[in-house]
Amino acid sequence: RNKFLAKLLSNCNSLARVRRIHGDIFRSRILDQDRIAFLWNNIMRSYIRHDSPLDAIQVYLGMVRSNVLPDRYSLPIVIKAAAQIHDLPMGKQFHSVAVKLGFVRDEFCESGFITLYCKSGKLGDARNLFDENPERKLGSWNAIIGGLNQAARGKEAVKMFIEMKRNGFEPDDFTMVSVTSACGSLGNLSLAFQLHKCVLEAKPEEKSDIMMMNSLIDMYGKCGRMDLASQVFDEMPQRNVVSWTSMIMGYAAHGETVEALECFREMRESGVRPNNVTFVGVLSACVHGGLVEEGKAYFEMMKSEFGLEPGLLHYGCVVDLLSRDGRLEEAKEVVEGMPMKANVVVLGCLMGGCEKFGDVEMAEWVARHMVELEPWNDGVYVVLANVYASRGMWSDVERVRKMMKATNVSKNPAYSFATSTFG
Repeated sequence: RNKFLAKLLSNCNSLARVRRIHGDIFRSRILDQDRIAFLWNNIMRSYIRHDSPLDAIQVYLGMVRSNVLPDRYSLPIVIKAAAQIHDLPMGKQFHSVAVKLGFVRDEFCESGFITLYCKSGKLGDARNLFDENPERKLGSWNAIIGGLNQAARGKEAVKMFIEMKRNGFEPDDFTMVSVTSACGSLGNLSLAFQLHKCVLEAKPEEKSDIMMMNSLIDMYGKCGRMDLASQVFDEMPQRNVVSWTSMIMGYAAHGETVEALECFREMRESGVRPNNVTFVGVLSACVHGGLVEEGKAYFEMMKSEFGLEPGLLHYGCVVDLLSRDGRLEEAKEVVEGMPMKANVVVLGCLMGGCEKFGDVEMAEWVARHMVELEPWNDGVYVVLANVYASRGMWSDVERVRKMMKATNVSKNPAYSFATSTFG
């Protein structure tokens, strides 16, 4: 019976379905009849799979209240849940439970704790935990390499990878995905070739792994070699949304607008459904190419044709696109119509347009909102002063400088919103 329910949970294709089955299990009191963690673990795992870590944690707490002892599979699941919501205090409680139950050196528990500490910004604690274990497993190496990469510590991640190889460990696809991402962030083409060689020398089933191939596309794209990214892409026997999106993002990042949009067209023709990240790439390409009307059309397409809700990055691209074209009032309307509060990046795009076209009134409006969000941000004052200076409004330039002095904001002459995150 438990195995049947576990299979039922694993086949759930939505969070609502998981909750419905969980409710049925709860009402049937099956969980009261078995004093083992197996079914509890499967419920928690299903919630994690559907990006609902808080539900997973609630199930764990219910299991503990029912006097069912967590096993070596329970703890990695809730550790992952704590890491997803960046709840370090809760994660530390799970760490204490693992110590008490003797699971702290279990490969899955240890790798989970390393990931938790890395995601919480406690890289020193993660490294200490890793270093304290003389009998490290591959999972722990993957966790520390992945954690360093996600914390933008690419050089350290690569060093750990080299150390791992020296210790006789063979990388798997998870290792390669992390280290190729780190290599891409460093833009180290020589290392990229070496890592590609590692992939080619891998077992046949790993060589054809979509995730690993996607990581190579991403790596070459970040290294500025879209020709090599395209070669990997063309040789793939199967492609998914990440494969296409990685190509689009790579082209967009290097200003190859035509190629990015052509890739998006081919993606749709092949029947692969784009996601939110795909549209960030498409809109970024439009920003680079100055394709205002096309960008607006793609923005509407993601909502009307694919039912995707635009996020801050999508709105930021549209604001940037309009601002660069001098359509500042239209860009302001987009900002005011956003379902979420605009952040400094989105507002910064509009401010960049104000600086470019010398729109004093709009610059003052943007500055007020940006100062509310980040009063310490010297860039707001610098760009506002530049707008005043472009109009010969020297008394206002002096007023801004006095404001900076009064609020202890020091001028950083290199700061400008003219080049935005999206272009």
